[in-house]
Amino acid sequence: MKNLWNEEEASNYKTDLELRVYSSNLLGRSDELVLHGGGNTSVKSMVDGEEILYVKGSGWDLVSIKEEGFAPVKMTTLLEMAALDELSDTDMVSGQKAAMIDKSAPNPSVEAILHALIPFKVVDHTHADAVVTISNSLHGKEHIEKLFPNFLIVPYIMPGFILAHEIFKMTRDFDWDACEGIILHNHGIFTFDDDAKKSYDKMIEAVSLAEDFLEKNANFVFDKIEPTASLDMAQLKNVIEKEKGCEIFMKVNQTPLAVHYASQNKLYMRATRGVLTPEHIIRTKRVPVIINESIEEAIEKYVVDYKNYFDAYANDEIMLNPAPNYAVIKNFGVVLFGKSEKESNVLNDVVEHTMTAILRADKLGGYESISLQDSFEMEYWELEQAKLKK
Repeated sequence: MKNLWNEEEASNYKTDLELRVYSSNLLGRSDELVLHGGGNTSVKSMVDGEEILYVKGSGWDLVSIKEEGFAPVKMTTLLEMAALDELSDTDMVSGQKAAMIDKSAPNPSVEAILHALIPFKVVDHTHADAVVTISNSLHGKEHIEKLFPNFLIVPYIMPGFILAHEIFKMTRDFDWDACEGIILHNHGIFTFDDDAKKSYDKMIEAVSLAEDFLEKNANFVFDKIEPTASLDMAQLKNVIEKEKGCEIFMKVNQTPLAVHYASQNKLYMRATRGVLTPEHIIRTKRVPVIINESIEEAIEKYVVDYKNYFDAYANDEIMLNPAPNYAVIKNFGVVLFGKSEKESNVLNDVVEHTMTAILRADKLGGYESISLQDSFEMEYWELEQAKLKK
């Protein structure tokens, strides 16, 4: 992975927050690190004699975030929250909001407490494709432990307070100086330092290590496959719009990646194994609809399966629209269903990264995402839903 840090450019930024914006934008420029709102960053700074955590505001993208996109939160409040045995989402959000020194700032990231716990000035968190691809492979735990022996490695835990509190417990008697970063299985990676450049460099070095591992152990070449199936686009659009109850913008992807992916044997099994990183589920749903022959039958089955999935895990949630957000069409490619061209393009970006990761993880013995229960909890997590509405 290319290191984008430019010393001459960085010298123009003098304050902690200015430099934080610069390195956040650098992380955001690499789609292999974060996509469309993914990841978060922070910097700790003294304001009027009090330590403040400036953390990415919910709804902002790292590639375009500016100073006003960071929420300034009192460190003392966040550390007090981390020590609590229980904290509801509502109380966490309201407590963090109340602890902000600028009430007009956006809501702090759901990972603000975790950022506060890490005792370094600068904290970077990404959903690096290479790291999550390895983590989502059959022997991911063993591979990650060998690649990152000096990292704190954490099994998948629901993001937000639950994750922060677990790491609080794990690090009570912890030598942070000997820790090079944190790997969250099926989720992402953290690096940190008291220097912005060093934290950024650590991220690039760690992800490059994972990329090199994949290059050596999970490289693949696209088969030279041309689409052999046809698709009635008008019928597909009509059926999806009927299920969604609104007009959609369809984007067709017949790149070599998409055609290769859609031409696999046992396509249904291979293409319905879950998301690359949990945050993606609010955009793509857990799985696509797989269309082999009949469009109507495939979508009808998808809706029934989705309702069964909801019934199996719901408590008092209200079911989201059960229609699919994208389709993998056998021997044809991929079609994305967005409410607009922009939304379809976002879906396409996420799905392309997911397809690549699945193909690579299969080279490592198989792809495994988070469980159905964990998937449901993320899809219906009120904080993620609020982010999507923004």
